[in-house]
Amino acid sequence: MRHLAVVAILFCVLLSAMHTPIFAQESFSSWLEGVKLEAKTAGISENTITTTANHITLLPNVIALDHAQPEFVSPFLAYYYKRVDAQKVKSGRQLLLEYADLLNKIEAQYGVPKDVIVAFWGLETQYGSYQGGTDTLSALATLAFDGRRAEFFRSQLLDAMRIVERGHVTAEDFKGSWAGAFGHMQFMPSTFMRYAVDGDGDGVIDIARSKPDAFASAAHYLSSVGWRSNEPAMLEVQLPKDFSWQEAQLNLKKPIDEWMRLGIRAIRIENSAQNQPAVITRAKSNKKSKKHYKKTSHQRLAVKTPSNKSPAQVETYPLNEVISRVESPVAIVLPQGWQGPAFMVFDNFHVILDWNRSVNYALSVAQLAKRLNQETRIVGGQFVEDDALTFQQMFELQAMLNDAGFDAGTPDGLPGLQT
Repeated sequence: MRHLAVVAILFCVLLSAMHTPIFAQESFSSWLEGVKLEAKTAGISENTITTTANHITLLPNVIALDHAQPEFVSPFLAYYYKRVDAQKVKSGRQLLLEYADLLNKIEAQYGVPKDVIVAFWGLETQYGSYQGGTDTLSALATLAFDGRRAEFFRSQLLDAMRIVERGHVTAEDFKGSWAGAFGHMQFMPSTFMRYAVDGDGDGVIDIARSKPDAFASAAHYLSSVGWRSNEPAMLEVQLPKDFSWQEAQLNLKKPIDEWMRLGIRAIRIENSAQNQPAVITRAKSNKKSKKHYKKTSHQRLAVKTPSNKSPAQVETYPLNEVISRVESPVAIVLPQGWQGPAFMVFDNFHVILDWNRSVNYALSVAQLAKRLNQETRIVGGQFVEDDALTFQQMFELQAMLNDAGFDAGTPDGLPGLQT
């Protein structure tokens, strides 16, 4: 027994040693040699390989961040208001004026509205004020070495080497987020290689310091993946009382006329009430609108405010009065359940999802763009629960959805499209 105990202790000591920084560094160095060989085979020059490899170090904090799970999962409105506040809207409007000439030129060239470009800018880096200070080459190498998506980050590392080789950034200046995104718009290296353009014509694409390069690259990306000019991305709507909730699915699309026949109407709050907190009580019914929705008409919703001010007025309109030139079928999404706000989403919404697969993120970008363009704030959702679910609660909820016959996917504690 004593012999077995000694063996067990030695095994534990050996196992512990395998996870010390020294062991990790030795394994990382060996792994990096393999990357250097792959880079050479891919046609990257010896000079670039040596320069970048000598700059790369293992970043244990990046491994910790990648392995960390969130303690709480924010519902949509909490997510949105944390990222889009009055100051962000005010700053964005000022920047739209400051860079109007540049943004108008880019909008004319690529067909992507300037308020959409600035909305992405605001969500990604607080209008460029925080682009991340982590060494990008080291972060990508660390994630490729020890990450959950090793092959993905290995290919990103090779593209980062190519970016250095082409002279767009030096190894020393290559900084960004811990996950490897960089620049004003937080491009991954593969996105940079595919879509980045020289917006200022100086022969170098610098999306970290050149706003013309960053804005033009973002517009080129969105245009390339299918942005439709003169079409919206998202519109807040009012659902009828008898709405069939299972029809609110991102991939269940219907022509706008069909949604109109079901009684769905567009929501807009008066400009004079934009800064008043609103609580929708109930929309008046308009039975004629189901059969005669082409007639010009609108309804008013009584809206209460927590202050002593008079109630704000929210108007609802037939969809065809608000939307034009949209031929593709559209979907309804409820990011915070049946009591939360309801949104009609268009093809451009899916373009935003191509940038980031989070529905909360895509709705936040679309809504910030609306606010920058002096459009209405979010009205619905005043009666929803605003507390965040814990990661464990979301995990259990996904399991219960699966048990109830709804395919929420493999439970992971993170609310994706299936959840």
